[in-house]
Amino acid sequence: MAEASIYEIHDPRFRQMIVTSAGLDELYSGCRWAEGPVWFNDANQLLWSDIPNQRILRWTPEGGVSVYRQPSNFTNGHTRDRRGRLISCEHGTRRVTRTEVDGSITVLADRFEGRRLNSPNDVVVKSDGTIWFTDPTYGIMSDYEGYHADPEQPTRNVYRLDPETGELSAVVTDFTQPNGLAFSPDEKILYVADSSASHDDRLPRHIRAFDLTDGGRLANGRVFCVIDKGIPDGIRTDANGNLWSSAGDGVHCFDTAGKLIGKIRVPQTVANLTFGGPRRNRLFIAATRSLYSVYVAVTGSQVP
Repeated sequence: MAEASIYEIHDPRFRQMIVTSAGLDELYSGCRWAEGPVWFNDANQLLWSDIPNQRILRWTPEGGVSVYRQPSNFTNGHTRDRRGRLISCEHGTRRVTRTEVDGSITVLADRFEGRRLNSPNDVVVKSDGTIWFTDPTYGIMSDYEGYHADPEQPTRNVYRLDPETGELSAVVTDFTQPNGLAFSPDEKILYVADSSASHDDRLPRHIRAFDLTDGGRLANGRVFCVIDKGIPDGIRTDANGNLWSSAGDGVHCFDTAGKLIGKIRVPQTVANLTFGGPRRNRLFIAATRSLYSVYVAVTGSQVP
């Protein structure tokens, strides 16, 4: 794909956020459904999920691609906690886990109010150490990305977990299929994607925004933006507060008011993305069968 052809400029501001000479690099091809990229700067590596193939893959600039974990319990989304440990959402076991420094796995959440979770999907960590994750039913809809089962939860929620106390709270309960989530750089807003149009075109394909209040509660929920091609899945913010979302035709970028300002077109449907590299100015894109990357002129907001 020619470099100049991958960008759609919907607002002049987007031109200042991209590096048109950098181009889109395909780093790996061979996944069945690539998801959940997370960057480890201290190890100079990216981990991501290949859900149906039951594996977590690792990419490094020097060594290329290797298998990090297999089987992976149909792991989907990943992030890091404030101590740099891997936090993962597992479809197969319907739980959220933490990989300790010695490689052992700690279960952080697998039930709410005595019933099994649906299939935790994506996860972020706030600066206070709390873990926020979504729980749609994608992993129990069939045996392709998990194990077919009936949901035990009456709703498909967004949860807040305090890993110190183990307290798990449902902070939003009115989603159809909550998916990717991201904090604004100042952590005053939580963005959550609703990807339920994946199985019914009449259902939402939008991203909602919520104000964070003292005490970890959410308020003033509203539709922030709508994806015009495909659905929103994984999302991330940059240091200036712009929101970058996966979509059917690539990556969409929205300003802080929810206006679409530009797109990076990708040959395959994009599921998730993250900023990485030593300067957090490399956008890694998990897109169906492949892992892509492209350098941009902004930096990601997520830490560590």
